[in-house]
Amino acid sequence: MEEKYGHTLVVKAIRSSLDQARQEHLQEGSAVPDLASILIVAEGLLSSWLKPTLFQVLNATGVIVHTNLGRAPLSEGALEVVRRVGKNYSTLEFDLESGGRGSRLIHAESLFQQLLGVESALVVNNNASAVLLMLTVLTKGKKVIISRSQLVEIGGGFRIPEVLRHSGTDLVEVGTTNKVHLFDYERAFNKETIAVMRAHSSNYSIVGFTSEPDIKDIIKSAHKAGLWFFDDLGSGALLDTSPFGLKHEPMVQESLAAGADLVCFSGDKLLGGPQAGIILGSKELIDQLKVHPLARAIRADKMALAALSATLDHYIKEEALEKVPVWQMISASVEKIKSRAEKWQKTLQLGEVAESESMVGGGSLPGETLPTWVLTVEVDHPQKLLADLREGSPAIIGRIENDRVIFDPRTILPQSDIDFIKVFKQTWSQYEK
Repeated sequence: MEEKYGHTLVVKAIRSSLDQARQEHLQEGSAVPDLASILIVAEGLLSSWLKPTLFQVLNATGVIVHTNLGRAPLSEGALEVVRRVGKNYSTLEFDLESGGRGSRLIHAESLFQQLLGVESALVVNNNASAVLLMLTVLTKGKKVIISRSQLVEIGGGFRIPEVLRHSGTDLVEVGTTNKVHLFDYERAFNKETIAVMRAHSSNYSIVGFTSEPDIKDIIKSAHKAGLWFFDDLGSGALLDTSPFGLKHEPMVQESLAAGADLVCFSGDKLLGGPQAGIILGSKELIDQLKVHPLARAIRADKMALAALSATLDHYIKEEALEKVPVWQMISASVEKIKSRAEKWQKTLQLGEVAESESMVGGGSLPGETLPTWVLTVEVDHPQKLLADLREGSPAIIGRIENDRVIFDPRTILPQSDIDFIKVFKQTWSQYEK
C-alpha cells in the first residue's frame, strides 16, 4: 500500500480503520478484527479518498453542448496544443523577440483580429465574468438600458439584472415581456444613460404576440444619442446554424457588422473551445478593461488560452466543420448516424433503432432540434440500467424516453464507438444471467 499511496496517507488510513474498529467494538460489542481486516478497511478508505470526481464520460444523451457534462469537447488539435503547453514552459508572458516580459493578452487577441477584423479582444475565464467586467469598468454609477424580454437567468442562478446591480450599474428596463419597440429605448435616453445592452435569450424563447426592433436600428439610435451598445451573445456562434435545419443563431460577425461597441460570448458553447469569456470590439473600451484590477482576478490561464487559440485556428483555416467536435456533431448526416445506430444494435444484438431528435443545448437555440436515429432498449427498470452504465469505465450517460433507454450516436464521436460497445456489453452481461 505504501508504494501506491505514500507513507503519510497509509498511516492516516490505518488510524482511521483502527478508530472505526474501536467504535464498533465499544458500541456494538463486535469482535476485535485481526490485522488483515484492519488493512482491508484501510485500503478501502484509501481508494475512496483518492477516487477521482472529474473523468471522461460518453455522452449518449443527444444534447450536444451539455452543460453538466462539460459543454464542448475539444478538438484533437486543441488537445495537442494544451498537452505541449502544459507539459513544457511556454511564452505565456514572455516576448521571444525582446527576451523580456510579454503579455498573455496577445495570444488569442491576434487571432480574433485576423479572423474577424476586430480592433481588440480580451479573454477572461467565462462569459459571466466578461459581462461583469464590462459593466463594472464602463458603466458603474450610470444607467444602462435593457429590454424586459432580456432579463434572463442562465445556469447557476446567474441573473442579468443582479449582475448589472452588482456592478454598480443602474438598470433601466424598457418595453414589456413580449414586445419592445425602438421608441421604448429612445424614451429612456437621458443624460445619465451611458449604454444600451442586449442579452441574447439563448436558453428560452418567447413565441406568439412578440416583436423587437432590429439590432441595427437600436445601435444606430444609441450611437446617435452618444451611447455605447453592448451585446451579450452568450453562445458565440461563428458559423451559421440555419444550413443544418436549425433556426439562425445570432452570429458574432453580425453583431460586429451592425456596429456593436462590445460583443461578449462564451468560448465553450457554439465556438466549440474551452471555458472562456471573450470580449471583442472597440480598442478604446477594451484597453480600459485590460488595466482594471478585476481583469487580473478573472483572467484566463495558459491552458484555456492554448485551447482557444488552437480552436480559432480551425476557423481561420475554414476547417471547423471537420475539426471542431460541436460542429462535427451539428453537421453529422442523418444517414451516417442511422448507420452507426444500426451497427450498435447489430453488434450488441439488442434493442431497436428508431427516429428521434437531438438538441444543441448549452443555452443555444432553445426549442430547436436536429433529426437523429437512436438505439432504444426496453428493460423493466430503465433507471437501474442507466445507473449501471454510469458505473462503467468510461461511464455512459443516456436518457429515458417513453420508458425506454435512449442512446444517441450524434453526441458520441465515431472514434468512441468501440468504448461504447465495450462498456455496454460488460454492463448488459449482468442482465443476461
